[in-house]
Formats: sequence, structure tokens, C-alpha cells
Amino acid sequence: MSSRELRVCGRRGHVLYEPTEEQLRARLHVQTPVGDAWRCLRCGDYAVGSPTEQGPAADAPVPARGKALRQEIILRLLAVERIVRGLLLLAAAYGILRFASAQTALRQAFVSDLPIARPLAEQLGFDIDRSTLVRDYDKAVNASHTTLTWIAVGVTVYAAIELVEGIGLWLTRRWAEYLTVVATSLFLPIEIRDLLVSATITHVLTFAINVLAVVYLIVAKRLFGVRGGRTRYLEELSSQSLLELEADATDPNSTGRGLPGADAGMGTDPRQPAAARRDL
Repeated sequence: MSSRELRVCGRRGHVLYEPTEEQLRARLHVQTPVGDAWRCLRCGDYAVGSPTEQGPAADAPVPARGKALRQEIILRLLAVERIVRGLLLLAAAYGILRFASAQTALRQAFVSDLPIARPLAEQLGFDIDRSTLVRDYDKAVNASHTTLTWIAVGVTVYAAIELVEGIGLWLTRRWAEYLTVVATSLFLPIEIRDLLVSATITHVLTFAINVLAVVYLIVAKRLFGVRGGRTRYLEELSSQSLLELEADATDPNSTGRGLPGADAGMGTDPRQPAAARRDL
């Protein structure tokens, strides 16, 4: 197995499981001079120690390996982006509420300070009355308190959706993938409108990330029946399961899918302790 699985096992620990089926148990377990060693269901290497779980092979955990592990890493990167965005939106909602509470004082300051600033602006050749920034500020300080409150509520709801997406994606929940695709798609028309009004770098990057996220999740995770849907996705996960491959190897009627062992670069000498082979 690639170094990716080894690095993940180094951070999270090996996935050791003791199946009740005798043949499978014999293929996953060996005696070493330093104690019992079990084959990790994620990285395929042997590690000295006791299994954290035991039971029928059908109940064994199926840790992400190979392609599934790459997808998990991408999902977690997307989850971090969603969580950061959600936190920024919460901060923005808080700022709007604080602005609304101080709106009267800001309006008075705007009315009293604008005439003072106008002569200086004219000397500098700046038409303060046509400034987009001044017009936007004028709209904000003169907006009703109710309007600002509803804007803050809307931003908070948006932030909550982003945070739920992020947490669900981090936990690799399939419902979070559907939620991300649906919610992101609903907001794409708004982002397109923003791009048409003002195509800033932030708007372009946000739009690109969201479009790529939607396309990736639908295609790679086979959502909404695409590329065989959930059934084909589960079959793909099962085909990468080390325990499934071992079960095929013990089945005399197996089609020979086989276990990618030492000749595939997965295995090492099972009687050599894992700690001696690499620093976990």
C-alpha cells in the first residue's frame, strides 16, 4: 500500500480486527518474537498488539484505502474551507448586529462630518457625492433596524449551513455530501450575479471552489444515481477492503481477485515488529 495509508495509520493508529472465521483469523494473525501481530485493515502492514474489535467479518470496519482515502482527504480539505467560511459569516452577522445597535450614532456622525469633508475632497479633485463607497455607507446608516436584523439572521442561517456541511464532510457522512451539493447549487445564481456586478478575486475564487466542489461530489461520490449511484459506490469501497480481499483468497470458488501481497508492495515480513520497520 502507498505511503498515504501508512501516514494515516501513523496519525490515527492501525485498524486491527479479529474475525471469528478461523481461516480469515489465521491470515490476519501471526506470532512474532515480541508478541501477537495483526494485519492492519487500512495499510495492510502487520502491527504488534491486540485487536480493538472482534466479530464476524461482515461486521468488520472498512477503513478508507486507496482511492477512497484520497477522496476522504479531499473531503476534509473542503470541510475546512466550509468551516472557516461559516465562522467568518458568523463574525459578519455579529458585526451587522453591532452596526445596527450603533446605527443612530453613525448616522449622526455621517450627517455632521460629510459637509466638513466635502471642501477638502473638492480640492483634491474627488467628487464625494458620486463616490460608491459614500453612497453604500449612506444606504447602510439609513437602512431600517429591522432590515439589518433580518440581514443578520440570513447571514447566520447561511453560516449554520456552512458549518453543518463542514462538520458532516469532516466526518465523511454521505448526507453531508448531498447537503453540500444542494445548498451550494442553490447559492450559485447569487454568486453569478455578484460576479456580473463586481468580479473581484474573492468572488471568482469562491465561485470556482463551489462549482468544482459540486461537480467533484456528484461524479466522484456517485451522488443522485450518477455512475451507478450508491450501490456502485458501496461495491467500489468493498473491492478495496483488505478483509474482502483476504476472504476471496480463502474462497476456493474465488475468481482470483486475490490479495495484493508482497509482490504488490503491500506486505513486509510479518515476523518483524512494525516498530522496527518504521516509526509510527
